[in-house]
Amino acid sequence: MEKWIDPLKKLISPDNLLIEKSSCWAYSYDNSNIRVVPDAVVFGDSQEQIQSLVKFCNDFHIPLTTRGRGTGTTGGSVPTEGGIVLSLEKMDKILEIDFKNRLACVQPGVINQALQDAIAEYNLFWPPDPSSSNYCTIGGNLANNSAGPRAIKYGTPRENTLALSAIAGSGELLKTGATTTKSVVGLDLTRLLIGSEGTLAIITEATLKILPKNEAIGMLQAFYADIDSAVMAVINIMGQSVVPYTLEFIDDTSIQLIQSFSNIRFPEKTRSMLIIEVDGQKKHIADLLSILEKTADNAGCIKIKKASSAEKMQEIWKTRKALSPALKKVAPKKINEDVVVPITNLTKLISGLKNISQKHAINIVNFGHAGNGNIHVNLLTSTSSYEDRDLQKCLLDVFDLVLKLNGTLSGEHGVGVVKRDYIEKELDSNTLKIMRSIKEKFDPNNILNPGKALPLEIR
Repeated sequence: MEKWIDPLKKLISPDNLLIEKSSCWAYSYDNSNIRVVPDAVVFGDSQEQIQSLVKFCNDFHIPLTTRGRGTGTTGGSVPTEGGIVLSLEKMDKILEIDFKNRLACVQPGVINQALQDAIAEYNLFWPPDPSSSNYCTIGGNLANNSAGPRAIKYGTPRENTLALSAIAGSGELLKTGATTTKSVVGLDLTRLLIGSEGTLAIITEATLKILPKNEAIGMLQAFYADIDSAVMAVINIMGQSVVPYTLEFIDDTSIQLIQSFSNIRFPEKTRSMLIIEVDGQKKHIADLLSILEKTADNAGCIKIKKASSAEKMQEIWKTRKALSPALKKVAPKKINEDVVVPITNLTKLISGLKNISQKHAINIVNFGHAGNGNIHVNLLTSTSSYEDRDLQKCLLDVFDLVLKLNGTLSGEHGVGVVKRDYIEKELDSNTLKIMRSIKEKFDPNNILNPGKALPLEIR
């Protein structure tokens, strides 16, 4: 047993501490294929308690990994260097809903959907809507800047968070941002902490910008004979003045999968599909859908269908959001990458991925947020180890393709440990040097989520 366990027992109350290995096992993994059992699990219950814990970890040089609900896919909340997992699941209070100023103040353990339900009473919503919204936490959304389909129109957590309270790795309490939608006082530490994957500070409170819901949402399903036609429709849609509420892409392999696990059937010869939504005043929805329908009806379009009811829209979204879990059943050890390329390069991305799939004999299924070029690339691998050489070669080809197409290696899943060793392909040495110096300022003893997000330095 670690020598710091007994002092930890004196610091943390028994109902907020796990030290038995069997109990800690549930906090050893996320939605990646990586598992490392922590030496202890602490349940955060207040800002003061977390600040004391951070100071304790500095004194004993203990790695401290913060965790929401473990829905991430890159190993970001896995304690790869042991130590303590800090679970924020008990800090799940919505502290304030100020509907007049359109903001909500929440603790990090609040479930995304719980927030959406609470503010829906005021006809408001928070734009980020990851597919795991029924289970993922606001803190996790902020840690990875996880957005979802609505980001195309309403932005990511960075655009929808006003202020934060956080405990830096040094143990210092930070207050960032303002409760106003305009502020240029000081450096923008709020946006810096969002997406930093718990490597700089532990977010203990967030003030979120919430928006009025539009009266209605309309949906189109557009079916295409090939991927080129669907991509051209995406480019055309994003080039006109009606901004979609969502714009989702599904490839031919995904279509086959949907038909295999549901009763849904697509028009014959469908090789790709778009889900297109628009929001606005109820009296304008039909006109807006008509504009988008005309824009999407280019060469190669087989058919465009309007969703006939809210229930039908929910059914379509349920199917789309079930894709990733369905793939998990087909290939329990599958890997989900979330690359982004300019929308004009989507055709080259998908065709390149098909070539990579054939080259490495690994099935690759693609779907995602076409409106901003964010595609979820699912490798249906039979191995659970990222150290597998064949898998490494396949991933390297995927990432090389993305960078060749002027893209980025992660849109909303983060870097964690899975993509850490590939980051030097995207970021130059001077940029990494500055990032490491920022990490050192926030976390001088490197206790917060060590070994994540940035490549390891060779000493």
